[in-house]
Amino acid sequence: MDRLLDMTRFESGSLLYVGIFLGVLLAFEGLRQILTRSESQGEARNRRMRLIAAGASTEDLLRILKPTTERWQLASLPLIGGLPQDLRRAGLSITPTAFVTIALGAFVTVAVAGSVVAPPFAVLPVAALLCLVAPVVAVRMARRRRMDTLVTQLPDALELMSRGLKVGHPLSATIGSVATDMLDPVASEFGIMVDQVAFGEDLVDAFADFAERSGLEDVHYLAVSVAIQHGTGGNLAQVLMTLAKVVRDRLTMRRRIKAISAEGRLTSVFLSLLPFLILGATTLSSPGYYWDVADDPLFRPFAIVVGVLVLANMLIMRKLVDFRI
Repeated sequence: MDRLLDMTRFESGSLLYVGIFLGVLLAFEGLRQILTRSESQGEARNRRMRLIAAGASTEDLLRILKPTTERWQLASLPLIGGLPQDLRRAGLSITPTAFVTIALGAFVTVAVAGSVVAPPFAVLPVAALLCLVAPVVAVRMARRRRMDTLVTQLPDALELMSRGLKVGHPLSATIGSVATDMLDPVASEFGIMVDQVAFGEDLVDAFADFAERSGLEDVHYLAVSVAIQHGTGGNLAQVLMTLAKVVRDRLTMRRRIKAISAEGRLTSVFLSLLPFLILGATTLSSPGYYWDVADDPLFRPFAIVVGVLVLANMLIMRKLVDFRI
């Protein structure tokens, strides 16, 4: 009888752990599918082309590609204050409210599931790091990667527009050729401008909106160039060709600076991680080195001072090796 009871308890515990594992796995898989977008080569070259192939109207294209921005009530918070802009620049169609809701749901799921097998004070920081901090960091990394790709594609797009203007095509037609012939993200961004113009918006406003959406300095130069030419006239083809050369030279300079500063950046990473490596190695080799004196009244103030100094060192080292032009 006791053996049967023990087997029943073992089976119940195993089923509980399997259920917790499946719940956490489903939560992360759902979050991953929402935050990622995959496109096969058999599909259209970009999202706008797929919408056109599906027979969507110009109004539907503009509504989908340029969704109305909702008023973000959490704009004052430090970590997620700029979440709407980050999601838009990362090319993610999920709303900030839905993103935060899913992250909080995943946090609660992981915290409740982890509390079954570990103390809450150890589970909550890990759950917050995995479900709240990591998604925001992933979105910012996707935003930076997409914006870097956009800047890299911009000189080719400007040269394509310039060649179209030189052979007599109107500016709107050259924008459409960029949206049709190039790849994302520049194709989708120029496609949004095509749809804006087709829906009745002014061309200068469309370029200004493009600059505001991307937040890139090079795109602001493009918007100002088009606005000046629209107001005063001039050889826009030559202006675009010159701007393409400037953007390409800036990219070359950035890469050169990145290569020259590689040693300094690596040194800053090593110096920033060194205190944590020393703390971990000391704790593993001699667990009582720090914790035996944790009850001392001076331990907490000195620990706070050391933590602040380590954080200041990380920020200062990052600032010293962060070169932007």
